[in-house]
Amino acid sequence: MTGEPRKRSQLDTLLAVWSRRKWLAMLAFVIPTAAGLGLITFLPNLYRSTATVLVDRQQVPEAFVRSTVTSALETRLHTISQEVLSRSRLEALINRFDLYVELRKRAALEDVIGRMRGDIRLEIKSAELRGLREATVAFAITYQGNDPATVALVTNTLASFYIDENLKARERQATGTAEFLKVQLSDTKKRLDDQEQRVSSFKRRHLGELPQQMDMNLQTLDRLHAQLRQNADSQTRAAERRQALATQLAEVESFATTYANSPNGPVVTFATPELREANRLAQKKEELAKARSQFHEKYPDVVQLAAEVAELERELAAARARAPKPEATPTTPAPPAAVTSPYVLRLKEALTDVQTEIKVLKGEESHLRESTALYQGRVENVPRREQEFKELSRDYESTRELYSSLLKRYEEAQLAESMEQRQKGEQFRILDPAVPNSQPAAPNRPRLLMVILAGALGLAIGSVMLIERIDTSFHEIDDLRSFSNVPVLVSIPRIVTRTDVHRRWWQVPLKAGGVVIALVAIVATTYVAANGNERLVLLLARLAS
Repeated sequence: MTGEPRKRSQLDTLLAVWSRRKWLAMLAFVIPTAAGLGLITFLPNLYRSTATVLVDRQQVPEAFVRSTVTSALETRLHTISQEVLSRSRLEALINRFDLYVELRKRAALEDVIGRMRGDIRLEIKSAELRGLREATVAFAITYQGNDPATVALVTNTLASFYIDENLKARERQATGTAEFLKVQLSDTKKRLDDQEQRVSSFKRRHLGELPQQMDMNLQTLDRLHAQLRQNADSQTRAAERRQALATQLAEVESFATTYANSPNGPVVTFATPELREANRLAQKKEELAKARSQFHEKYPDVVQLAAEVAELERELAAARARAPKPEATPTTPAPPAAVTSPYVLRLKEALTDVQTEIKVLKGEESHLRESTALYQGRVENVPRREQEFKELSRDYESTRELYSSLLKRYEEAQLAESMEQRQKGEQFRILDPAVPNSQPAAPNRPRLLMVILAGALGLAIGSVMLIERIDTSFHEIDDLRSFSNVPVLVSIPRIVTRTDVHRRWWQVPLKAGGVVIALVAIVATTYVAANGNERLVLLLARLAS
């Protein structure tokens, strides 16, 4: 039988392919679908709860109290996370809420703790402020598990951990800052006291030679020079008076008036040497008495005057011993002793006063010269003392400024510490506590089902297309005619015998039984793989997303 190959529609081709490959397509679709449905059915539910924590800013304005906690909030949150997610803290939570019971039976504790760290997630919520970078205003803590009530409790417990750790961290940092400044302040105070002692000792040791006393020293020097000039003038005038009095006294003492008991009246006689010695002795005794009233016994002038008085007393005693004694008769009375004139006594007193004045002026001159030399030395030493004082004061001033700065910072740190202890600083507050969620967060079964059906359908179509491409046999006479130019003479249809019919009837139950057994095996395998496998849930959730 010959003829040109007739054209077949696309639908006829697809129906022919379906007729030949329907069992392959159904197997390629049913087996993945059954496996997927088994996974969806037997996968455990994971519930997720979230607690939102609000960041309350410092309640006391920073213009009044400046906080010593200056680290960025994000940095502090990550630091607190390391503390909250530590091994000891998570192990206590696992034991407290009896978490991961099945996992703890077949895995090490470190793996269980790592699994819990993976189930905890911290999400920072920021807001962009005008003129500033983004500022953290809140953060969310999320935890997932297989029991919704337990998950909510664990989430709220984690949120309370963040709140407590933030308070402890801020208080610890404020207290540490205050203690550090206190130690530094104490050390600086000791150094300042030592330098103050050195400055005070320097001022006491060089009193009068300090730079700030320069003007006073110069004024004192001018006053001392003026007093020296005045003292010199006074000494000159006193020496002139002493010379005049001494001349007058020498003239008067060459004469003396004595009276004798005679009928003719008084008789004028010359004064004896013994009388002159007695007058000198009286004058020296007056000078000695004045000197003793002003100076002590070992003063040179006092010692000299005492020696002169003793010498005059010895000379007067010797003169009286040598003088002849007058003979007295009953009819002739003894002549009276010579009497010193009042004028002579006044001259002697004036001369004594002048000599005392001169001596006082000389002592005053000596004292003035000593004071002048002292102040002159002070003025000359001022430049050297000024340099020494500058070197000493430089360290003192810098230490005092450091002490003042540390004292101010310490007082601010104490205020900040008190503010943190009273919980008036930056705080975390639970805005939305975690509540049990009735809907599981994973797995997303509708989405997974759609993915599985799409994948199974694609696998079936791909399998059929692959087999059709690999199969090189001719299924229709038209295929042969289109393949070769040799004319087809005859086509023999498939001859179905009774044996073929019986065989087909036996193959149908066998194939159906094989399919059922395969499906049961697939379901059992998926049950073993999916039952309680939370990691597979997380993996599928990531793939589905």
